[in-house]
Amino acid sequence: MEVNERKKLEALGNPYVLEVVDTYVNLCKPASVRVLTDSKEDTEYVRTRALQLGEEKPLALKGHTVHFDSIHDQGRDSKNTRVLLPKGKIMSKSILTVDKEEGLGEIMQSLDGIMAGREMLISFFCLGPEHSKFSIPALQITDSAYVTHSESILYRFGYDQFKRLKGSKEFFYFIHASGELDERGNSKNVNKRRIYIDLEGERVFTINNQYAGNSVGLKKLALRLAISKANNEDWLCEHMFLMGVHNNGRTTYFTGAFPSACGKTSTAMIPGQTIIGDDIAYLRPGENGIAYGVNVEQGIFGIAQDVNVIDDPVIYKALTTPRELIFSNVLVVDGKPHWLGMGQELPVKGENFSGTWHKGKLGPDGKEILPAHKNARYTMRITELDNADPHLNDPKGVPVSGFIYGGRDSDTSPPVIESLSWSHGVFMAAALESEVGFAKLAGEGDRMHDPMANMDFLVVPLGVYIKNHLAFGKRLGKPPRIFATNYFLKRDGKFVNAKTDKKIWLLWMEGRIHGEYGAIETPIGFIPMYDDLKKLFKDIFNKDFTKEEYEYAFSIRIAKILDGLKRIEKIYAEEHDIPELFHEHLKQQRQRLLEAQKKHGDIISPFKLQ
Repeated sequence: MEVNERKKLEALGNPYVLEVVDTYVNLCKPASVRVLTDSKEDTEYVRTRALQLGEEKPLALKGHTVHFDSIHDQGRDSKNTRVLLPKGKIMSKSILTVDKEEGLGEIMQSLDGIMAGREMLISFFCLGPEHSKFSIPALQITDSAYVTHSESILYRFGYDQFKRLKGSKEFFYFIHASGELDERGNSKNVNKRRIYIDLEGERVFTINNQYAGNSVGLKKLALRLAISKANNEDWLCEHMFLMGVHNNGRTTYFTGAFPSACGKTSTAMIPGQTIIGDDIAYLRPGENGIAYGVNVEQGIFGIAQDVNVIDDPVIYKALTTPRELIFSNVLVVDGKPHWLGMGQELPVKGENFSGTWHKGKLGPDGKEILPAHKNARYTMRITELDNADPHLNDPKGVPVSGFIYGGRDSDTSPPVIESLSWSHGVFMAAALESEVGFAKLAGEGDRMHDPMANMDFLVVPLGVYIKNHLAFGKRLGKPPRIFATNYFLKRDGKFVNAKTDKKIWLLWMEGRIHGEYGAIETPIGFIPMYDDLKKLFKDIFNKDFTKEEYEYAFSIRIAKILDGLKRIEKIYAEEHDIPELFHEHLKQQRQRLLEAQKKHGDIISPFKLQ
């Protein structure tokens, strides 16, 4: 390492940082090392380096670039993402693990010389606002300028934050190596892709990949470390957006957890509201008995599909005007990006994640390759959006009044439900099922159990996780209300509700928090009254919402819900130390459903419950 780069590290006054860096410089054997501070010079160096290496290519609009991942590296790799489990420790059956000694041996062997001939980039970030009790410093070591550039957009700089550590070891660190590259500059050995999480060491190793969900350490990899830390320290780290809902001259803050591709970002971006974050939130009890939350990030790594001028006007404007922004895995023609569902007819040829593309081109699996990947993304700062909330960087966080849990369910759940209590809401969230989207390397359309929309990232036993959620609400004088949403209910193969209707459900939830709307109590929770929704649809969209539409959407489909309870009961029967309160809620909900079924039949109209 050159003397000047070494001095940047020594200026932090942290021997542990030096120890970590020296360990991986010696192990990975890069040709050179660049230490990045918070300076404009270093920030510009990374942008330029990504272009020089071909990891990004410039697009026609100023500040826009595009990055392509391998055709085999287009989503989070759940199979090869594992927790390093020490001997004697027990983890939930659904959490993939590998023996810690075995896993460390494998990853250290793979890292030996993996950066030969390449430059190692060392950078410092802050998870959460600076000067905040929420914040966690993070150190990233990688040989990818694209990864570092992405993180410089997504996260707050942290070099000065590390100085404030005064030598403390209280930080996360991440080691990423792209591995051997093919002729397109993509990771070649994706069959040897590994993402290993060391909870005790508060570090993550990720190799032979480039897709940001696997490679950007501070994204979903830091989420796992923070979940472990939160569950040891009595706060919550959740896969949640954080937004302000503006109504009747007031601002009410909500968090929301949705599996990928289930409407999470589009909910956080509903017109007329403000966004603090679209993905990860830290939540802590405040002194006044109210939950407070911050966005871990300052940017968005969003799904491009279906972003268009009608459904997502704010994001669409940002994606089609000059600013610093990275597209990934879209179709590019003459320097212009194209994605699925953008509201325009797509070209029949161009460049995409498969290389030179033309309509009808087949992939390795023999299936036709789409013009852009369903999981194509954009990376940009939230401050670039017209609806950025003014409290985005508030070190105190914002008071949270409501939690929203959503999933993809085509045949069962109503569009919006309110839980009967905090503990019932925790049960609802822990029992969440969702049809699989395309952000994971799994069978699209399969129905999966996804507690708190966080199963992919859970690194503590489910029993501990649920217990801590129950305890979090109990510690609060006024816990947030808990709601569940489903934007994907279908009838005769067509969606029952328009994409924009989610604004109605959101405003109803906001009104419930302030006592403005009544509700119908059902066996599964509270649902809206018809007259309230009818008025909201008329006032907001000047649209008639008929009794027939309401009845179909909000009918309680008892047989299907009971089937779901059977699946959930079976899953939790295999888990250790699930709180008894969870089982009580499951038993009570089943009993309520059976009594209603006996009285009303398998499908109950909401009008029968008033």
